[in-house]
Amino acid sequence: MATSPFKFLQEVREETRKVTWPSRRETAITTGMVFVMVAIAAVFFLVADQIIRIAVTFVLGLAG
Repeated sequence: MATSPFKFLQEVREETRKVTWPSRRETAITTGMVFVMVAIAAVFFLVADQIIRIAVTFVLGLAG
């Protein structure tokens, strides 16, 4: 059964009215937490990469 585009848009608008949207403060806090977690992950992977690089260099005997 096909639904008309008008009926579809009407149903979409009804559903968006039911959504509980976050406040500006909640959005800012969540965004800040994401940036902090990304920074922590970046530092972790930087350190892990350097440790692996040193280990591989040592194992292959390429150390100067």
